[in-house]
Amino acid sequence: MGGDSLIIAPQWIGDAVMTEPLLRRLHARGERLTVGALPWVAPVYRAMPQVAEVIEFPFAHGGLQFKARRALAKRIEGQFDTAYVLPNSLKSALLPFLASIPKRVGYLGEARVGLLTHRLKNPKNKPPMVAFYSALSGEQDVAGDRPQLQMDAADVERALAELGLARGAYYVFAPGAEYGPAKRWPARHFSGLAAKLDRPVVLLGSGKEAGLCDEIAAPVNAVQAGKCLNFAGRTSLQQALCLIAASKSTISNDSGLMHVAAALGVPQVAIFGSSSPLHTPPLSDKASVLWLKTDPAYQPPLDCAPCFERVCPLGHTRCLNDITADRVLEKL
Repeated sequence: MGGDSLIIAPQWIGDAVMTEPLLRRLHARGERLTVGALPWVAPVYRAMPQVAEVIEFPFAHGGLQFKARRALAKRIEGQFDTAYVLPNSLKSALLPFLASIPKRVGYLGEARVGLLTHRLKNPKNKPPMVAFYSALSGEQDVAGDRPQLQMDAADVERALAELGLARGAYYVFAPGAEYGPAKRWPARHFSGLAAKLDRPVVLLGSGKEAGLCDEIAAPVNAVQAGKCLNFAGRTSLQQALCLIAASKSTISNDSGLMHVAAALGVPQVAIFGSSSPLHTPPLSDKASVLWLKTDPAYQPPLDCAPCFERVCPLGHTRCLNDITADRVLEKL
């Protein structure tokens, strides 16, 4: 096998983590891997030792941006034997086509038949995402694949020093979920949990989640000054990965940072609401999942879950409201 391969990465952090076993498989058979990724997911690929190089794409969200893609295609033409197109969109398949990469592998979708040379049919019953990506390798035994990330020890120590933290001396909360409120455990419950924990809490997320993190931190810090440190929007993703890697434990919703914690092998509690841990679980022996749908003691049963909606269509969000701080504490 071997040869030079270009990987077109997904645009979400969680999806990027779930592609790692595919890249490990390709590397194991001698392919040299370059990943093309948007800047906000690129650090995930730098935590994969099998990746030789990461190209940060200059593309924004939305639109084909044909000119930018064509310019980049010209620059990389002749450098790659194979391209693996991981997202299912038309625009993600454009670059390898425009760069005349001879073998272009991906799933059928969004009218891109002509852009790919090796097309996999989308399975009727979609398997868990990790296996879905790993199947692009053409190998069979993909059901047991689990993502693994490795942070450089010196990078971790540097991030801890910059942010004034010590390894294992804090918990991480990742209370956001890009998808919507039906995936977010309520702020008051995060506050209740923080108040009960035996060491400080570091709150991580994007700048958009700074307000949510303030809402969690304020009532706790009013009673125990400095107990919650709101770093939302104040770290790079690289620093956030380092802080998760060195945490005592990470508590999150079903989000990208949940998958990061699992791939780093950090003890964690993952809280599920409108989505399903059957489809995108944290794949780690150190992960505990809380989902009321599968709790026989929870009455009345959650017949509405998983609804996969952004906002609870029934207006009660029982799936998250009824998970208490004490329940999470027990799992920790």
